[in-house]
Amino acid sequence: MIFQTLEILGVILALAYLVLATKEIIWCWLCAFGSSFIYVFLFWQVGLVMESMLNVFYVTMAIAGWLQWTYGGDNQQGLSIRKLKTWQHGVIILLILSLAWLNGWFIQNYSAAAWPYIDSFTTWASVLTTFMVIYKILENWIYWFVIDSISIYLYIDRGLYLTALLFVAYVVIVVFGYISWRKALIANENR
Repeated sequence: MIFQTLEILGVILALAYLVLATKEIIWCWLCAFGSSFIYVFLFWQVGLVMESMLNVFYVTMAIAGWLQWTYGGDNQQGLSIRKLKTWQHGVIILLILSLAWLNGWFIQNYSAAAWPYIDSFTTWASVLTTFMVIYKILENWIYWFVIDSISIYLYIDRGLYLTALLFVAYVVIVVFGYISWRKALIANENR
C-alpha cells in the first residue's frame, strides 16, 4: 500500500515538474526534487539500480536547475533558450552510447540488475539530457522523447504500471515542451 501511494505521489510531482518546465516556470525544480527523492526508493525496490542512482542525481540537479534558471545567463539574470550545433549533438550521442555500453557491461557482470544495457542507456542519456534542461537547450525535448519512449518498456516489465503511464504522458508532453520552447527561442531571436 505504501509503495503504491509513493508511486502515485511521485507521478503527480513528476507530471507537475514537466508541465511547469514546458512553461519555463522555476517551481518545476521543486517538483523534480520531490518526485526524484521518491523514485530513488521505488526504483531500488524493483531492481532498477541505475534508475535509482539516476534519481539520486536528479535530486542534486533539481537544486542546480533552480540555481541556474535563477542566476545563470548574462548578468546573472537567468537563462534564455538556445540551440546546440550538429557536431555537439554528435559528441553527446557518442558519449551516451559509450557510457551506456561500458556501464551496461559492468552491471551485467557484477550485479543482478534487470535490463542492464537498456537501464544504462536511459540513465546516461538522462544524465546528459538533464544538463541540457538546466542550460535551456531546445533539443533536450527530442532526447527526452527517445528516452521516455524506451523507459515505458522498462517500467512495464518491472510492474511499475503507473510510472509507465506517466512516461506515456511524458512522450506527449515533451512534444508540447519542444513547441513552447521553440516559440520562445524564435521570439527571443526576433527582439
